[in-house]
Amino acid sequence: MRKLLLVFFCSIAIAGSAQIKFTNPILAGFYPDPSVTKVGADYYLVNSTFSYFPGIPVFHSKDLKNWQQIGNVIDRPSQMNFLGDGVSRGLFAPSINFHKGLYYVTCTLIDRKGNFVVTSKNPAGPWSDPVWLPEVKGIDPSLFFDQNRAYIVYNSDAPDNKPLYSGHRTIRVYEFDPINLRVIGEESQLVNGGVDISKKPVWIEGPHIFRRGDWYYLCAAEGGTSVNHSQVILRSKSATGPYVAYKNNPILTQRNLDPNRNNPITSAGHAELVEGPDGKTYAVFLAVRPYEGDFYNTGRETFIAPVKWVNEWPIINPESKEIKYSYSADFKEVKNKYARPQSGNFSYRIKFKDKFDPALLFLRTLDNSWYRLNQSGLTMNLLSETVMGNGNPAFIGKRQQHLKCEASTELIFNAKTDNEKAGITIFQSEYNFYYLCKSISNGQPVLQLYKGNRDSKSMDLLAETNFAGVNVYLKIEADKDKYNFYYTTKANDWKLLQANVDGKFLSTKVAGGFVGSLFGLYATSSGTPSINSANFKWLDYRGNDL
Repeated sequence: MRKLLLVFFCSIAIAGSAQIKFTNPILAGFYPDPSVTKVGADYYLVNSTFSYFPGIPVFHSKDLKNWQQIGNVIDRPSQMNFLGDGVSRGLFAPSINFHKGLYYVTCTLIDRKGNFVVTSKNPAGPWSDPVWLPEVKGIDPSLFFDQNRAYIVYNSDAPDNKPLYSGHRTIRVYEFDPINLRVIGEESQLVNGGVDISKKPVWIEGPHIFRRGDWYYLCAAEGGTSVNHSQVILRSKSATGPYVAYKNNPILTQRNLDPNRNNPITSAGHAELVEGPDGKTYAVFLAVRPYEGDFYNTGRETFIAPVKWVNEWPIINPESKEIKYSYSADFKEVKNKYARPQSGNFSYRIKFKDKFDPALLFLRTLDNSWYRLNQSGLTMNLLSETVMGNGNPAFIGKRQQHLKCEASTELIFNAKTDNEKAGITIFQSEYNFYYLCKSISNGQPVLQLYKGNRDSKSMDLLAETNFAGVNVYLKIEADKDKYNFYYTTKANDWKLLQANVDGKFLSTKVAGGFVGSLFGLYATSSGTPSINSANFKWLDYRGNDL
């Protein structure tokens, strides 16, 4: 596939072919818990971001294939921050809706104030400050607008807070006032446990209600967001039930397939159904691409599959048990000619000029006091805060979007002490990361490679070499479960510092949590004050899975 260059202006053009071909995932890398809504001929999609900032990216598409990030829902520290939170806490499972000229996003700020709603007349933002919903106790809230009424549906506790088994949850609903942004009346329980509580189903969550014809459908995930993940469907003649489960549930899962099959897609679920440009139904959902067993470093990604209606029940991916890496549909592709590619093979350079690309992520909040953007690139002050804490270190990351990829940067930095370090990291969590950096050791300038250590709450030195220059190019290369680390003083004349470093250390299975890995630019004075700074010229990314 041709490699594309990142630029920052959007020009929309109609492709000549009448058939579109989707490449899964449609949003590669750490883009979990997708929610999608259709407004006229436009589609808008949001994802979870946990403790990264800005929170909840907003994507736009005309064809469900070509997506451009147009903003972020949580883009101001005055809305909220995640200081003190672990990387995999923060914002869980947003849902986006549109009603009478207004866009709504509901979401959960876990461990804190809980569920909230924000609104905007423009999906690109700015979005309002959050309105908290204290009565909505649980996670994964979403809205449903039904003629003159609205409802908020969500995952909640077991009846009377007395679970019959681990993972016993319910789906509940309130009527909702979309003008005053508050619940109305009493809470109702729609689902207890799952589609068949006698089988002890776990983690019924991510619910969405929609209407088709005379039926109201409740679509939800079940089984937990790992290898047993699935999607189930229930229906009723009323929005508030009673709901009857489809006898052939689940309507999507990969849990019964051979785990040793070639190039598997696993853990599929958390789906939302949407009408495509051809009038047919499509499912947008999360899944993962393990390189071995249940090991994957790219996090939970956004996939698409067709939906077939059988006896007024929707079946996701009806023609194959396995989710496919590509699907075709009979409608025209609408390309965002200059937008960043999100699926397939691609390459781009992020330049630092007057503003950040909206896909770049900080840890927990945005503090513009420690960085500067100008013609020379990105200058970052060395903060005493490290990525091993729960604050806001001098860190800016982009998602690893391919199993086979590389990220590189040009760094200008002169360390003064051995506490001062600047470079590039591949980061999954507070202690599951590798850090290739320039520093000082025994009074001499060096390049170092570190590995996070959860037991000692520190970093272990893996490799070191003398390096006296101020300018250096740094590169991290990923190949499934192996990572290679390079440096050079001349572009494309790479010298290997360390090869075949264990990539499983960065996987969700080892590191835990709900996020994927990020390539990050990172500068720190390691707990001591510093007036030093580091300059990064650019960040290159190249991905080649296909």
